Amino acid sequence: MNQDREPTAPQSPDHPPRWGKVSTDRSERRFLAGPQSRRAEFARLLRISWELLYGFRSLHFVGPCVTVFGSARFPEDHIYYDLGRRVGAELAKAGFTVMTGGGPGIMEAASRGAKEAGGPTVGCNIKLPREQHPNPYLDRFLEFRYFFVRKVMLVKYSYAFVALPGGFGTLDELYECATLVQTGKIREFPIVLMGVAFWQPMMDFLRARMVAEGTIDPADLDRFILTDSPEEAARRIRDAAIGTFGLRYEKPLRPRWWLGERGKPTPRPGAER
Repeated sequence: MNQDREPTAPQSPDHPPRWGKVSTDRSERRFLAGPQSRRAEFARLLRISWELLYGFRSLHFVGPCVTVFGSARFPEDHIYYDLGRRVGAELAKAGFTVMTGGGPGIMEAASRGAKEAGGPTVGCNIKLPREQHPNPYLDRFLEFRYFFVRKVMLVKYSYAFVALPGGFGTLDELYECATLVQTGKIREFPIVLMGVAFWQPMMDFLRARMVAEGTIDPADLDRFILTDSPEEAARRIRDAAIGTFGLRYEKPLRPRWWLGERGKPTPRPGAER
């Protein structure tokens, strides 16, 4: 018998051992704490299901979207903010709803450009320890507790994905979209990298290392459209949406309020600063 083993309290089926991770946030600590009681796990499942339902019903009538990713840290006078603003405008002119994470920086720029061009905008924000406030150019704003639920919304309603310069969050979203296309979980939706100077070193690394080592195929790099032209990006996205996926601009169905559905977002007067 091992005398060095620490004594442990008896565990019931509803209270399994605590072997999960440690976090300073109480709700996050409970989420990462490994197996919990059946009641706690069921309650969390209900919260996740409700958040998914909230997103589905809120976004059911937003129309064909293009999701724009990018850093929240670029100020209004930055060259990439201007690029994001022009991208948003061209997407709106092509008839798309511009969807972003709803925050500042590139997300604000794309929403602002779409608004200035007369197009609708949607923001899917995430609750963070350091609060990320919605930008003032959103016709519809949703806030989620779980990152994975938010990611579902950013992908589900979009015909293409546009990544402008950003950090870990942008790379996470970019590679997740690329993985979904690569594995056939979603079809060959365009993935546009805006900002050649920023993204070219990454493309060089993918080709020189990952393709060379055989961890990805050369065709995987062809999934990316690398450009500095918002006009080219919008044109190629529109061509793919219509030619490949059969998008038709038809009169939308009417939402039903008793199902929690909301209509297509429309520009709000006075939203521009």
